[in-house]
Amino acid sequence: MGLSVEDLETTAQEVLGKLRSRQPFQSKWDTAAFIILLVFISAVLLLLLLAGIHCCCCTCCSRGPPRSQKEGRRGVDNLALEP
Repeated sequence: MGLSVEDLETTAQEVLGKLRSRQPFQSKWDTAAFIILLVFISAVLLLLLLAGIHCCCCTCCSRGPPRSQKEGRRGVDNLALEP
Protein backbone atom coordinates (compact mmCIF):
# COMPACT_ATOMS: atom_id res chain seq x y z
CA MET A 1 0.00 0.00 0.00
CA GLY A 2 3.06 2.22 -0.21
CA LEU A 3 3.11 5.12 -2.62
CA SER A 4 5.97 5.31 -5.03
CA VAL A 5 7.81 8.50 -5.87
CA GLU A 6 6.44 8.37 -9.42
CA ASP A 7 2.84 8.29 -8.15
CA LEU A 8 3.50 11.29 -5.93
CA GLU A 9 5.15 13.20 -8.77
CA THR A 10 2.22 12.46 -11.08
CA THR A 11 -0.28 13.65 -8.50
CA ALA A 12 1.76 16.78 -7.81
CA GLN A 13 1.97 17.55 -11.53
CA GLU A 14 -1.82 17.16 -11.89
CA VAL A 15 -2.45 19.52 -8.98
CA LEU A 16 0.06 22.06 -10.24
CA GLY A 17 -1.45 21.84 -13.72
CA LYS A 18 -4.90 22.64 -12.33
CA LEU A 19 -3.48 25.58 -10.41
CA ARG A 20 -1.64 26.90 -13.46
CA SER A 21 -4.75 26.69 -15.62
CA ARG A 22 -6.65 28.69 -12.99
CA GLN A 23 -9.42 26.11 -13.07
CA PRO A 24 -9.04 24.13 -9.86
CA PHE A 25 -12.58 22.73 -10.16
CA GLN A 26 -12.88 21.05 -13.51
CA SER A 27 -16.05 19.12 -12.72
CA LYS A 28 -19.06 19.37 -10.47
CA TRP A 29 -17.64 16.54 -8.36
CA ASP A 30 -14.56 18.64 -7.57
CA THR A 31 -16.77 21.51 -6.45
CA ALA A 32 -18.98 19.22 -4.35
CA ALA A 33 -15.97 17.59 -2.69
CA PHE A 34 -14.51 21.01 -1.87
CA ILE A 35 -17.81 22.21 -0.36
CA ILE A 36 -18.09 19.05 1.74
CA LEU A 37 -14.51 19.56 2.94
CA LEU A 38 -15.25 23.17 3.91
CA VAL A 39 -18.42 22.16 5.77
CA PHE A 40 -16.53 19.46 7.67
CA ILE A 41 -13.68 21.80 8.62
CA SER A 42 -16.08 24.54 9.71
CA ALA A 43 -18.08 22.07 11.83
CA VAL A 44 -14.91 20.88 13.57
CA LEU A 45 -13.80 24.47 14.20
CA LEU A 46 -17.23 25.38 15.55
CA LEU A 47 -17.20 22.42 17.93
CA LEU A 48 -13.71 23.33 19.13
CA LEU A 49 -14.81 26.92 19.68
CA LEU A 50 -17.88 25.82 21.64
CA ALA A 51 -15.81 23.42 23.74
CA GLY A 52 -13.31 26.18 24.49
CA ILE A 53 -16.04 28.60 25.47
CA HIS A 54 -17.65 25.95 27.67
CA CYS A 55 -14.37 25.12 29.42
CA CYS A 56 -13.32 28.73 29.93
CA CYS A 57 -16.63 30.26 30.96
CA CYS A 58 -18.68 27.58 32.64
CA THR A 59 -16.12 25.88 34.87
CA CYS A 60 -14.72 28.97 36.56
CA CYS A 61 -18.05 30.75 37.11
CA SER A 62 -20.25 27.92 38.31
CA ARG A 63 -17.80 26.21 40.63
CA GLY A 64 -18.94 26.19 44.18
CA PRO A 65 -17.31 24.65 47.18
CA PRO A 66 -16.65 20.95 46.73
CA ARG A 67 -19.44 18.75 47.96
CA SER A 68 -18.66 16.66 50.95
CA GLN A 69 -19.91 13.12 51.08
CA LYS A 70 -23.18 12.83 52.86
CA GLU A 71 -22.70 11.07 56.14
CA GLY A 72 -25.45 8.83 57.32
CA ARG A 73 -26.99 9.47 60.68
CA ARG A 74 -25.63 7.29 63.36
CA GLY A 75 -27.76 5.87 66.03
CA VAL A 76 -30.45 3.41 66.83
CA ASP A 77 -32.92 4.53 64.16
CA ASN A 78 -30.37 3.75 61.41
CA LEU A 79 -29.78 0.08 62.17
CA ALA A 80 -29.71 -1.98 58.94
CA LEU A 81 -32.39 0.12 57.26
CA GLU A 82 -30.26 1.73 54.59
CA PRO A 83 -30.54 0.16 51.17
